[in-house]
Amino acid sequence: MSARGARWRVAVAGSGFGAKVHVPAFRAQGRFDVVALVSPSNATRVAQERDVERAFSSLDEMFGEIDVDVVSVAAPPFAHRDAVLACLARGKHVLCEKPFALSVAQAQEMLAASERAGTVSAIAHEFRYLPSRQALHELIVNGHLGPLRDIEYTVVNTFLRAAFERPDSWWFDRERGGGLAGAYMSHLVDTANWLAGRAPNHATGFVRTANPLRTYGGERFTSTVDDGAFALIDYGEGLVGRIAVDATRPVDSAVLAVHGETRAAVASGPSILEGTMFTVDEEETAELQLLANPHEKLASIHPNVPPFVSLLDEFAKALDGEPAALPTFADGVATQRVLAAVGYGT
Repeated sequence: MSARGARWRVAVAGSGFGAKVHVPAFRAQGRFDVVALVSPSNATRVAQERDVERAFSSLDEMFGEIDVDVVSVAAPPFAHRDAVLACLARGKHVLCEKPFALSVAQAQEMLAASERAGTVSAIAHEFRYLPSRQALHELIVNGHLGPLRDIEYTVVNTFLRAAFERPDSWWFDRERGGGLAGAYMSHLVDTANWLAGRAPNHATGFVRTANPLRTYGGERFTSTVDDGAFALIDYGEGLVGRIAVDATRPVDSAVLAVHGETRAAVASGPSILEGTMFTVDEEETAELQLLANPHEKLASIHPNVPPFVSLLDEFAKALDGEPAALPTFADGVATQRVLAAVGYGT
């Protein structure tokens, strides 16, 4: 581990979400210097746009020229395994985007490599740090809901309806890790597992593709990925989870409800990032006033940046050798098992 209060040199591998969210979030956190951007296609252009000093077409090229402490892997899912293993083999600290892997076997391989490396490894499940999620977790930990019986998480969106145009890319290719289960359900399952406080005993479910034929710019192409994913999870001790995500609906909506025998708590709104929280019991329904994320002013950069900086606050604690509340690679394996159970991956 680094000395407490030290700064760390960071490379971001990925020029899409990595450039939009990872780069500004690392800078905003205050303990990291983003010194390199890695992308096989457009690293130079994006590095210039984001004012990152060095650009490289591959991690191997970068490791041959400069030294970094942390690599943030924000490449597409099909590149996660090789990138993470290359970084861990060199003793680097790693933050990996979701979905963690394309298979349970890949996830287990990366977990084993992280244990051998002994460095800090975490997964970018920044939604754990939303104010409503933190409030739900506190209610559960303090026993305010009673024995838990059901975690219900449903997110519906409009962006994969047949009429919605989105360009053909790896995102529509099952073999390369595209689809809604990897992009969205991975977050939902991680949240449910975290709120449950344990990995699932068993999961079942399915994915479906309602719109396999898509159009962009007058050209038609075939999607091999899911536009809906649905899971039923058994956590044992009387607790179940029900997870659903569907992007072929007429409106956008997100509902996360945790039902105990004493009280239920519900966070709902137009998206995962926005909403109102209530507690419900036999006598009343009460709206909870939530404390804002301490980094909320950074939402003007990108809506995901405030919770992402909170994630990096915990990452910095871990680098200092302090206890940290991070989504671990072990958590990633547990989530990957659920994704595999519904049919995501290779």
